[in-house]
Amino acid sequence: MAVLMDGKALARKITDGMRSEVEASGLRPGLAVILVGENPASAVYVKMKERACEKLGFFSSGFRLPADVSEDELATLILRLNNDPDIHGILLQLPIPGHLNEKKMLSLILPDKDVDGFHPVNVGRLMVGDQCFVPCTPRGIMALIDEYDVELKGKRAVVIGRSNIVGKPVAMLLLERHATVTICHSRTKNLADLCREADVLIAAVGRPYFVDETFVKLGAVVVDVGVNRVDNEETAEKLFGSASPKMAKIREKGYVLCGDVNFESVEKVASLLTPVPGGVGPLTIAMLMKNTFDSAKRFAEIS
Repeated sequence: MAVLMDGKALARKITDGMRSEVEASGLRPGLAVILVGENPASAVYVKMKERACEKLGFFSSGFRLPADVSEDELATLILRLNNDPDIHGILLQLPIPGHLNEKKMLSLILPDKDVDGFHPVNVGRLMVGDQCFVPCTPRGIMALIDEYDVELKGKRAVVIGRSNIVGKPVAMLLLERHATVTICHSRTKNLADLCREADVLIAAVGRPYFVDETFVKLGAVVVDVGVNRVDNEETAEKLFGSASPKMAKIREKGYVLCGDVNFESVEKVASLLTPVPGGVGPLTIAMLMKNTFDSAKRFAEIS
């Protein structure tokens, strides 16, 4: 039976240590969060980030823009924040409406304030192993792996998913730590066979309960990055089974959250496994705070 990797506990440990460091530094890190439109999930994430700023004594500035905002208006805001000395980190909450060019808007953020790590400059720095802002979820995954003393050198790591937000950057981080890395995706053949070769398996595919025990080698470390909302009772019963406690939750709340990993089946074969919720998720926000504090320290050194 797998040992559960407690992301909540690690996130608390990181933020508690950071709070003391922030107080001792005399700095007030500033984070600007831009939310375009009224995506309910994005609005929840933004509120969580703002609460995290408040707890750590950061300055938080939120910008809610209408869904029909023009590129010129959004660009003007980003450029203004680039020049604001009180702001050390700028976050454009994704996704943004389709009429806006996501790559163009992200590229306007000053690389030294790109605390999400999505600017092409930071992506390039990550690729060649230079100091940069590492995307928050991959940085959190690596912190969790380190917390549980998972050896990566010479090990086989498989990443399911090739997104710019998780799959590609976490693969680079694993490679930097001397793992042998395979990235799998929707067109990978014999996917389960490849995954069974992994000592460390990272699931970031966005499909609820997709990875079951047939994907996992006995004793592998499994990190579940997926956060999927299931709000259809019939779908939930197919995924979880009628006897699952998740069925009671969906009847009570109207939805249930689950990962990309079939927790009940994989728990029997993995050595370490992240739960959903409570695994990688809390660390994403903790690492956003850490990136923002790192940025504030760098700007203080420059001034």
